[in-house]
Amino acid sequence: MAVLENEFLKAEISNKGAQLTSIYNKATQTEHLWHADPKIWAWHAPNLFPVVGALINDELLVDGNIYPMQRHGFARQSEFILLEIDEVHAIYSLPNSEKTLHIYPYKFDFQVLYTLIENAVRVTYKLINHDKKNIYFSAGGHPAFNVPFNAGENYEDYYLEFEIEEKLVTHLLSPEGFFTGETQGVPAPGNKLYLTKHLFDNDALVFKNLVSREVCIKSDKHEQSVSVEFPHFNYLGIWAKGGGNFICIEPWLGCADTVGKHVDISEKEDIQKLKPGHVFEAAFFISV
Repeated sequence: MAVLENEFLKAEISNKGAQLTSIYNKATQTEHLWHADPKIWAWHAPNLFPVVGALINDELLVDGNIYPMQRHGFARQSEFILLEIDEVHAIYSLPNSEKTLHIYPYKFDFQVLYTLIENAVRVTYKLINHDKKNIYFSAGGHPAFNVPFNAGENYEDYYLEFEIEEKLVTHLLSPEGFFTGETQGVPAPGNKLYLTKHLFDNDALVFKNLVSREVCIKSDKHEQSVSVEFPHFNYLGIWAKGGGNFICIEPWLGCADTVGKHVDISEKEDIQKLKPGHVFEAAFFISV
């Protein structure tokens, strides 16, 4: 377990999945990350790679070959190598191995970098292409934040505030987690989406056409907040598990398959392509 700390924050990170396990606000003495209750949802903030979302038949198609691939990929279940650490900065690495080549036929180094910047945590995904061919991939974050922040408050006291006022449209998912091709409007007076225990009865809200690049968790009862800024990510998922007092704000580059469209990885929606010898980086920020 690695620990990063400055005058504002203390963050803890596990080698498994290079996953943040704690973001502690020193000023308010508040823990903002979900405690990963295994009876409800056993994660804090998993990193998603090399796919985001579900694949039809749990199969990844690459150049005519079929590879087994679980929802959200293998990075979150993998042991990362801690390459570098100081008081406010850590670099984790997941290089390709014989094991990964059996399920993802590319030579790579997937890195997750954490940096404390005053009251924010910068999370950077870095992919290095060590192969002689293009790498196709998706990546995304899945941090779960405690709601409510304080004892004696209710989940329904909280709302998500989008950066600008816009028409929210979610892309609907099947019970298996695949896009159906259907959409539905999401009521959000002004730029506020109020949280309720039934908001996610039909799975995640997935926004593919947001103009906003920042979403904040706020309450009508106080001035505390958590913001997620995602300048480099095209899609955003919002989700919570029934029975859990948390909300996930998930910046994505890539997404689940669509019903009836089991396509090669190179043709997947919002797939990313990295040329041989090139390096990809994208960051999002969590501020408290």
